[in-house]
Amino acid sequence: MNGNAGVPINLGVPPQVVRDIVGHSDIEVTMTIYAHVSLDDKRNALGKLGDALR
Repeated sequence: MNGNAGVPINLGVPPQVVRDIVGHSDIEVTMTIYAHVSLDDKRNALGKLGDALR
């Protein structure tokens, strides 16, 4: 599940629970993955907005 750790966080699952499920020893590892997913989501949204404005 490591590659998709941001999915449950985005669905409202507490980061501590996700950390335990994926086996991270440090919450910072989990949150780094979450932040990366969030950045990708922002990029995708901006791309769609740019397409709509063309």
